[in-house]
Amino acid sequence: MNFKTLGEFIIEKQQDFPGSSGDLSRILSAIRLASKIVSQQVNKAGLARHILGGAGTDNIQGEAQQKLDVYADERFIEALNNRGNVCGIGSEENDEFIELNKEGKYIILMDPLDGSSNIDVNVSVGTIFSVFKRVSEVGSSVVLKDFLQKGTEQVAAGYVLYGSSTMMVYTTGNGVNGFTYDPGIGVFFLSHPDMLFPNKNKIYSMNEGNLQRSSKGVQDYINYCQEVDKKTNRPHTGRYIGSLVADFHRNLIKGGIYIYPATDKSPKGKLRLLYECNPLAFLTEQAGGKASDGRNRIMEIKPTELHQRVPYFVGNTDMVEKAEEFIAKE
Repeated sequence: MNFKTLGEFIIEKQQDFPGSSGDLSRILSAIRLASKIVSQQVNKAGLARHILGGAGTDNIQGEAQQKLDVYADERFIEALNNRGNVCGIGSEENDEFIELNKEGKYIILMDPLDGSSNIDVNVSVGTIFSVFKRVSEVGSSVVLKDFLQKGTEQVAAGYVLYGSSTMMVYTTGNGVNGFTYDPGIGVFFLSHPDMLFPNKNKIYSMNEGNLQRSSKGVQDYINYCQEVDKKTNRPHTGRYIGSLVADFHRNLIKGGIYIYPATDKSPKGKLRLLYECNPLAFLTEQAGGKASDGRNRIMEIKPTELHQRVPYFVGNTDMVEKAEEFIAKE
């Protein structure tokens, strides 16, 4: 077991950000704290009825909010607000961005509880986060352009997985590292240093119930994954949990591709560029993988709205590029 803690690791890596005055370290510490609180509630979901089920409200996408969605959103906002160096937060659970400290230098974009509909059936869920430097003047009110930055401008991104164990995985542009939470002593320990997608194309992850609603290129790629070909070790294995963080984490560990394409029902895709796709794209590229909308690099897409959706292909570079080949032939 590696006894280096997340706190020690964050302090050690402060030197990677000259001039930040420890701001980024404080943000990561706030995310660490909030994730511990959310993890505790997730682990009580079968016992604590007050956090199970719907909250009776819909988010801006028209999706029914779960009680734990709202709880997680509030805890992360509270923890980040208390650090004083965050000027604004954009959350999947809120219609508009939230202004915090005008003197803050950083913007946070987050999905506070991805996959929360799976809570009631004891399936893994997660938190996804992204950190940007503001583009407006420090001391002024935050404005929409602070949030509508390309993914290439991210200074940190990551996720927390609430599964059989709780893990925090993040990057600041210097590789990807994973930390596992020991609830007995309340500490995250470095468990997965220098994470990389393994050099094997093994798993494809897609809700195949949407396959007939997808484009011909996507259908042809899935057929390719299912074909028997010993030279390329096909067929690939199909695995789909329905929680983005859980599916992504498995593929990062074992090798694979996650696909949520455009469909005739969701012609712009379903996943959110700012809250889900960009953060995981940053992680993916730092781990040697690729993230695409099927034709373009995800992190080079210029956002036009807070809750913008895009098709998503993310994982091992070879698998993403093969999917792009099929889409290009449409």
